[in-house]
Amino acid sequence: MNDSAAHRDDWTESEELAERMIPLIGALRREHDVVTSLHGHRLLGLSATGLVEVHERVAQLGHERLPIEDSLAVLEAIHALAPGASSLDVARLVAGHAESGQPLEAYLADVLAPAMGAVAAEATDVVLYGFGRIGRLLARILIAHTGGGSGLRLRAIVVRRGAENDLVKRASLLLRDSVHGRFAGSVTVDEDAEQIIANGTRIQVIYSDDPATIDYNAHGIHDAIVVDNTGRWRDEAGLSQHLQSKGVARVLLTAPGKSPLKNIVHGINDDTIADSDRIISAASCTTNAITPVLAAIDEAYGVVKGHVETVHSFTNDQNLIDNFHKGDRRGRSAVLNMVITETGAAKAVAKALPQLEGKLTGSSIRVPTPDVSLAVLHLTIERPATKDEVNDYLRRVSLHSKLRQQIDYVESPDVVSTDFVGSHRAGIVDGLATIADEDTLILYVWYDNEFGYSCQVIRVLEVMAGSHPIVLPERREVTL
Repeated sequence: MNDSAAHRDDWTESEELAERMIPLIGALRREHDVVTSLHGHRLLGLSATGLVEVHERVAQLGHERLPIEDSLAVLEAIHALAPGASSLDVARLVAGHAESGQPLEAYLADVLAPAMGAVAAEATDVVLYGFGRIGRLLARILIAHTGGGSGLRLRAIVVRRGAENDLVKRASLLLRDSVHGRFAGSVTVDEDAEQIIANGTRIQVIYSDDPATIDYNAHGIHDAIVVDNTGRWRDEAGLSQHLQSKGVARVLLTAPGKSPLKNIVHGINDDTIADSDRIISAASCTTNAITPVLAAIDEAYGVVKGHVETVHSFTNDQNLIDNFHKGDRRGRSAVLNMVITETGAAKAVAKALPQLEGKLTGSSIRVPTPDVSLAVLHLTIERPATKDEVNDYLRRVSLHSKLRQQIDYVESPDVVSTDFVGSHRAGIVDGLATIADEDTLILYVWYDNEFGYSCQVIRVLEVMAGSHPIVLPERREVTL
């Protein structure tokens, strides 16, 4: 058999094994509220080809190759054990079993003991106030995570009526996206009930321009978390209008919030969220992208000072062609120009990492791309480091640490911005671009400023709702 035929046979065998994994992944989610992943990459909803690709990606990240037959064996054993609500990393269970020397069933019984009999959290109603870029991506994620009636439950969106066929247009924008592709599933409308139906989830469309007068109870919505995606209000006074409506318990802003609101970057300071916090902010996309990386570097090497330069995709706030704009330079055509503008992300980092207060400056350049941005971190560090040392550390952080939901790592001479569309991490370190010279460190961090940020917002929502299941195996600390 020639090499070509051997590779083809290997691929066919891998697909066959992956096809056997799919019903197990679905059954664990539907029957037991068990969410499975591979080094943080969610498995639910992936095709056989997608599952094979995720296994290949593990090796590309510098981790040991993960045989797909080992993943299948672990999934079969988990299904037989029938643990309760939990988030299980199959790759780490495979590695743990190899190190343990125990029979697979005995090893899993020990590790998964905390999840046996675990019950999913009560369902929490979620309302999206505003249905723009972030609102629609949040809807996609919430719908994809729906299962068993527990966890976060998308109940309604609130918008201003834009046209007679407004409902159909909103549904169409959810179904089709020029950047993120077609919605994975079915989207229809119930015009009489003014509802969008996406993969069986009925989403009430409420038309209003006054956040204080909506009766959510009338739609069967109670104790909801309202996610304000409009950016119209960023202070406590403005956002507290939501709390005057019937059926609202808490508010989450998807933009930087003004003091005294807490600005939360999941993975960094989400442990400061208290039940008494009725309004909080999920900070900005850039703050979410750079803060975890800065936290990891500060812990290992100590950050003395630094400058953050963001090369940011254009946003809806800019003009397509030259026209009046109240902001400096933003009136010039977004699709034809690089536009120097300001960013508060560097200063905002200190709201999540107080030890960096006053140590960072920042600026931004808007560029003619619709999504995915790049942050360049130019840092002075206390403990000198080499490029290889820093990259090895950040690679391990991305695979094993408590920040592995936030930080990804890539080494490829050919990756460009579009390769990171749809990344569920807050930021991706480009290892080949790293520069280290004694106490000077320059890092390049890609981030999907739409989808990656939306994933961070969902994580904050889960903390607010207390709906995230136990994570097994437990994440460990990573040291130099």
